[in-house]
Amino acid sequence: MTDNPFADAFDTPAEHNQPVFSVSELSGALKRTVEDAFSLVRVRGEISGFKRAASGHLYLALKDENAVMDAVCWKGVAAKLDLRPQDGMEVVCKGRLTTYPGRSKYQMVIESMELAGEGALLKLLEDLKRKLAAEGLFAPERKKKLPFLPKTIGIVTSPTGAVIRDIMHRLNDRFPRHVLLWPCLVQGKGAADQIAKAIRGFNALDGSNGIPRPDLLIVARGGGSLEDLWSFNEEIVVRAAAESDIPLISAVGHETDTTLIDYASDQRAPTPTAAAEIAVPVRRELLAQVMDDAARLESAITRNLEDRRLRVVSAGRAIPNPQRLVDDMTQRLDDRVERLANSMDNYLQRYGMRVDQLASKIPQPHQQLQNAQDRLSARTQALMSGYQSFLQKKHSQYDRTSALVRRKAVDDGIDRAQQKLASLSALLESYSYKSVLDRGFALVTDTAGNAVTSAKGLEGGQGLAIQFGGNEHVDVVVAHDGETPSPSAPPVATKPKSKPKPQRPKTPSKQGSLF
Repeated sequence: MTDNPFADAFDTPAEHNQPVFSVSELSGALKRTVEDAFSLVRVRGEISGFKRAASGHLYLALKDENAVMDAVCWKGVAAKLDLRPQDGMEVVCKGRLTTYPGRSKYQMVIESMELAGEGALLKLLEDLKRKLAAEGLFAPERKKKLPFLPKTIGIVTSPTGAVIRDIMHRLNDRFPRHVLLWPCLVQGKGAADQIAKAIRGFNALDGSNGIPRPDLLIVARGGGSLEDLWSFNEEIVVRAAAESDIPLISAVGHETDTTLIDYASDQRAPTPTAAAEIAVPVRRELLAQVMDDAARLESAITRNLEDRRLRVVSAGRAIPNPQRLVDDMTQRLDDRVERLANSMDNYLQRYGMRVDQLASKIPQPHQQLQNAQDRLSARTQALMSGYQSFLQKKHSQYDRTSALVRRKAVDDGIDRAQQKLASLSALLESYSYKSVLDRGFALVTDTAGNAVTSAKGLEGGQGLAIQFGGNEHVDVVVAHDGETPSPSAPPVATKPKSKPKPQRPKTPSKQGSLF
């Protein structure tokens, strides 16, 4: 009897006898069948669509020329992988097949992963090399000069391999130096992280706690296959070497082996032993060189001193005897002292006589005072006379100026009075009754020339004169009560030959009209 629960159903010929399964039942049967048939498989393919979920699980697809298969690597296995998956990497995965009922798909659960042969490694190596070179990590201008004779050398390598023994042996032969070893793995899982940590750890030293900071670093490993040396191709190691402030020598593998750390280091050594030879000079050769240089320097100094001595001796022959020069100068000094004393006496005598001559020409003090008083009196009189003349002159100028000022003031007063008179005349003319007559009014006066402002007080037969504008006037007679003037004798306007000037009324607005 078979283990497949659906075998009997598929062998039943009658359709109506076939059992009905739910989707979950059928999916579960397929899952068990696939997992039993493919519980352990190894698949080779190219990684595509790689992504790392926030949970830590890895999801990817394995493909070749004709097919694509989904794969998953759970978090616990992903942390143990020896490589970092990425798209385009050709790998060999070991695991099992299973199905995912939620999407009716089958997939591979990866339990281990490794690169598929050396070709895949070389392709990965070239891709990483181009990436890091584009960032400038391999640029020549970034490389630092190695110290001529470092005091302390830091070595990053395995503490149990032959590499550290070869380096120490060669250093002791050439020039013993203080060496610090940072032990780490140089192959396998976790080696790249330890190497990068060692490089950065040496750079972080500051000389405290009794541990000196190295002047030079050597990263070394013996020869091996491409897979064995792969830790020195990891990006984390290359970046740590490029960021190192301490000059770094890479000595990985044999002469024909090249890793990416060789491009990022400040200098590449073909072997670890050669790195020790590059790090320090040969002490015996250096001592011999120093001794030879010292001998040559001493010989040069000796020749220079001898040459200078001969030149001093040659120059000394042309110099006369110093004692003779001193004797001559002493005699010349005595002669100069004697002549100076004689000349000083003569000088004092001449100037004594000169002083006497000048003293005889100087008047006596009382005579000088008298002369000064006379000059002062004369100048005082002259000053008083000049002052009187000055006062008289100023008085005359003051009188003339005062007369001019008074005359000017009178003229100005007359001008102002005339201007005021003209203004008042214009104002009076504006108040004249003649201007009122020109507007149609008439002035009635009696025979005495007085203005008649009212009909009261007039008597019959009394003569009156009426003046109009334009200096025209007529004479009239006041009628008696009840009489009517005769129309046959109308009054006739005549111009008097000489008419007395009427008196101006006190107020023009009070002038009256007979009519």
